[in-house]
Order: sequence, then C-alpha cells, then structure tokens
Amino acid sequence: MKILGLHHITLVTNNAQHNVDFYVGVLGLRFIKKTVNFDDPSAYHLYYGDHDGTPGSAVTFFEWRDARKGRPGIGGTQHFALTVADENGLLKWKRRLTDLGIAVLGPYDRQYFKSIYFNDPDGTIVEIATKGPGMTVDEPAESLGETHQPVPEALQRANRDDEAIAATTWPEPVPLITDDMALKFGMHHISAFSSDVQATHVFLSGVLGLRRVKMTDNYDYPGMPHWYWGVDDGQPGTLITYFGHTPGRGKYVVPGAGQTHHFAFAVKDEEEQELWREKLMQNGYRVSPIMNRDYFRSIYTNDPDGHIVELATLGPGFDVDEPLAELGSALKLPEWLEQHRSQIERSLVPIQIPERPVEA
Repeated sequence: MKILGLHHITLVTNNAQHNVDFYVGVLGLRFIKKTVNFDDPSAYHLYYGDHDGTPGSAVTFFEWRDARKGRPGIGGTQHFALTVADENGLLKWKRRLTDLGIAVLGPYDRQYFKSIYFNDPDGTIVEIATKGPGMTVDEPAESLGETHQPVPEALQRANRDDEAIAATTWPEPVPLITDDMALKFGMHHISAFSSDVQATHVFLSGVLGLRRVKMTDNYDYPGMPHWYWGVDDGQPGTLITYFGHTPGRGKYVVPGAGQTHHFAFAVKDEEEQELWREKLMQNGYRVSPIMNRDYFRSIYTNDPDGHIVELATLGPGFDVDEPLAELGSALKLPEWLEQHRSQIERSLVPIQIPERPVEA
C-alpha cells in the first residue's frame, strides 16, 4: 500500500474558452477530455495532459462562469509546476511566453531545480521547473529531509538580482514548442499553504506514508518553512510541498477562479483505495465513499487545514470512453447522465479547441 505520486490537480476557471486557449494554444498541452463536473453537470470539467493522459500529467478545471477571483492562502495551494527537461528548455519557455505578452518571473535557482513563474488567464500561478539537479544536491539520499537545509546565501543574492534575472532568456524567438521544451513529463510539484507544518507532516508522512525529502525555507520569504514530501528520493511528479505559517497567523484561502479545488495522489487500484479509506478513518479523518469518476475511482479527505485531498486510482484511464487518438474530441458524459445530454449541452457554452503550437 503506497502513494505512487501525483495524479492530478483540479482548479477553477470562469471562462472555458480562455482556459483552453491558454493551456493548449500557449502551453501546448494535449486536450484529453471534455466532460462535466459529475457533481454539478451544468459545469464543464476540462482535462489537459500528456499524449496518453498519464496520471501525474493531468491538469483539470471546473468552469464556474459566475466565480469571482479567489485568493491563495492557508487551506489552498500557492501554485503548481510543470516539468521541462533542462535549463535550455526553461529559457525557451521564458522567451516564448514573454513574446506572447505574458509576464514571466525568473528564471530562479531553487537549488533542487530552476524555474520560471507566470499566470494563466484566471490568475493561477503556474511554474515550469527543470527535472534536476534534484533533492540530493545538498544532502545524501539516505538522510533526505531529516535536518533543516538553509537557503545558501549565494542563492539568496542571485535570486534578488532582478537585473540579471530579467536579462536571462533565450536569444531567439520561439514561435513553436520544440521537443526539448515540450511539457511532456507531467507535473513537477504542487505547493500549498499550512497553518502548522508539523501537523501537515503528521498527515502526509504519518498517515499517507510520503517521505519528507526536504526541510528548507521559502526562498522569497526567509524564515517561512518550506517542506517537501515525495516518493523515494523525491522525483519530479511525486512532490507535494507546503509553506508553513506560524500557527494562528496567516490568511485562509478564498475559493474562486484561479484557485485549486483539490489535488490528487495516485494509488494502484480500488483494493488499495479501500485500505487507504480504512486507514484514514482509523486516524480520525473524514473520508468519502469510493466514487466512480469513469476514468479513475476516487476517495476524498482533507489535510489538517481543510484542503481537499483525493486519492485516485491509476485506471481505467481516459481511453475508456473514446479512442486514444480522439481524446477530447467530443463531450463525454457518464452513463447515468446520458439521458440528460440535451439539457446539459444547452447549458454549456460551446468551446473551440485550438491547434497545439508544437514543432512537427
């Protein structure tokens, strides 16, 4: 019984067309599923990911057209990160996004990876991070996360050198997404806020069995704990990180457009999922029954600050209701909603899927 890594993250948008234009037309992710929120069929549920919709690559959105803009805080996430192979790919992304008029922060050296930050149309902070050098750059693999690793002073100075950072980019325009910059490796990590990082550790390590792989500080706010948990040595795609506020201080998340609804870890199958359900209940956590989401089975619980955390199975996968080559081409509904298809389609604003701007 083991958490296998990240499965997906689900956020809120108030405009599906702007959302798909950005994640497909700008970032080049594959549109892998057009369906509805199973608990609110009047709202789109849009999925993006790699070619096959591999668990860990899926970024999904509920469209709530009347949603006001939310605000990050305790009980919510700060950002999610997609993975690029190396620094050259990262700099190409900075040049491409900047040329498209999208403000980019970075590149910053986070010691374990390098990254840039920008916002999607709803204000969600999106990070692109390099695969390496990884968690073992400042402590041995066998003792990862056991002692506090302060941010090196040289990195603090480098990350405050705004002039040098702004000047660091790819020297030529990048009109198409090249293979070495393609976001084909899925998510890198998800970063959330905690009111008590020790309590979060009890949940993630003590209950879910994730390994704490780093205790360091927020690079932008010295003195704020930034802890990482993951699988094995904290490979990209398994990482969840939390910024820790002083207990009793810090603002709580305001749900809305641009904010996360929930994030999900991957588990093997329903048999293990039922064991996780029993363990969570035994430890005093609220947990839902197993729910059929067609493409996976899910249970839902909450971290100590109330953030919704899902455990989702690897299968059956996104090709269960349409061929792999045709993912995202039609509105797919669960069997129990098919009788309401006409009504549901009338409630949804049609969207057009743009071409992915990828190099042939």
